Amino acid sequence: MSVTTKVDLKLGLIGDNISRSKSPRLHRTAGELAGLNVTYDRLIPKDMGLTFLEVFEQVQNSRYRGINVTYPYKEIVTSQVTVSDPLVRAIGAVNTVVFDASGPFGFNTDYTGFMSAYRATLGDAAPGIVCLIGTGGVGKAVAFGLIGLKAQTIRCVDLDPQKAESLATALRALSTATTVETFTDPALAADGANGIINCTPLGMVGIGGSPLPREQTIGAKWAFDAVYTPVETTFLQDARDAGLAIISGYELFFEQGVDAWEIFSGVAADQLALRAAIQGDEL
Repeated sequence: MSVTTKVDLKLGLIGDNISRSKSPRLHRTAGELAGLNVTYDRLIPKDMGLTFLEVFEQVQNSRYRGINVTYPYKEIVTSQVTVSDPLVRAIGAVNTVVFDASGPFGFNTDYTGFMSAYRATLGDAAPGIVCLIGTGGVGKAVAFGLIGLKAQTIRCVDLDPQKAESLATALRALSTATTVETFTDPALAADGANGIINCTPLGMVGIGGSPLPREQTIGAKWAFDAVYTPVETTFLQDARDAGLAIISGYELFFEQGVDAWEIFSGVAADQLALRAAIQGDEL
């Protein structure tokens, strides 16, 4: 006679290029530490022969408590959810969705996760002038995080000038002391910057590459790469070789994951125990 284990939380991740995502490990382990049985599925639309919207509808009707959403669907999903937080509405990207009787609700833990990752590495040091390469879903969240960290200047870089200007307009609407500029050339934007950030998919497993050659990181103080599979991207290796302080994508992954876990479960994560339990996963 088989024994069926009760599932307390059914979770998942929708995205492309997620076969090596560590999100299942993080959330299942957080569940174990909390005494909950958690399932967490990788959902890749093209592998399922479905569109993103078809996968989203499927999970909504399949007793999932929630899902994480990653590249390239963070902006698309915003039209399918209710976003209560005006700041997240301004970001225009969602990476965490909770399903309940009232419908799907969207959250963004990338911007809070980035702020936590930055402070864990650089403390209270001001970001200064920041070259932000990539203004898609995660780029938007990180930009709002930079506003929260009181960056002096954010240089929004995108090959699509309309995307860069759209983000700049949203940031300027916050009426903070941060100056916001737009560029299409990352090398030009990196010149004289204190911090350099990669929020493009360049460097990911299956994509590779780097948004900047190493010589164009020289003179900056710190670098962050939103890519975490692999953790040691060419961009971060080059930045480290140039003497910059490094914030890895793993730190954003961990911090945003903790915030998402607490939204899904309503249970505070034991961060020290969770980090220790999954140590080595960053390698």
